[in-house]
Amino acid sequence: MKELILIVDDEEDLVSILEYNLNREGYDTRSAYTGTQALAAAAKTPRPDLILLDLMLPDVSGTDVCRQIRADKSTADIPVIMLTAKGEEIDRVVGFEIGADDYVVKPFSVRELMLRIAAILRRKTPENATADAVTFGCLSLNIPGHRVTVNGDEVALTALEFKLLATFLERKGRVQTRDVLLTDVWDVSADVTTRTVDTHIKRLREKLGPAGQYLETIRGVGYRFKQTP
Repeated sequence: MKELILIVDDEEDLVSILEYNLNREGYDTRSAYTGTQALAAAAKTPRPDLILLDLMLPDVSGTDVCRQIRADKSTADIPVIMLTAKGEEIDRVVGFEIGADDYVVKPFSVRELMLRIAAILRRKTPENATADAVTFGCLSLNIPGHRVTVNGDEVALTALEFKLLATFLERKGRVQTRDVLLTDVWDVSADVTTRTVDTHIKRLREKLGPAGQYLETIRGVGYRFKQTP
């Protein structure tokens, strides 16, 4: 089945351009022009595989839409790329803090956006998966099923958070610098800073609850996943 991309933007010309290019790349598309439409379209079956979300919408801000998508268990793990004219670092940080997987500043290269979409969709299933499930203390990670549980309770992670956790688990006991994580986890989406890594790890720890203690901060170096629980 073709992957489905939900486009959320009130600029009809831009939506048409994105629909054309996404269809040419082999994706199916669904469009929404307001925040209210976006939330309804995200919950609709079939569920989108990724959402392109403009921040400046006529009714509900893209920021609030993203928060609601992340708060709803049925949509919490859908990757979100924010599209915005705001390019300041603080705006990107806020976007990542509320759960965006990537942040693209207008005007942007359509080709670059296609590459970012492909990179994020690849993260949904890490290529080096060798087993259906990995258990570490109270944490269980099912890579093919893209599921994480802590003490038996399922935890909703974004595609990027899932890949970040899978990378740490694969390299447990070894320190990972922020630059290494940016290269290995963020792929071609390099318009991020080391502060972005810190933001995502903070969110990941919070979501993992008691399993968050497995992620250790090594001051002045980076992060490490414990060797043993």
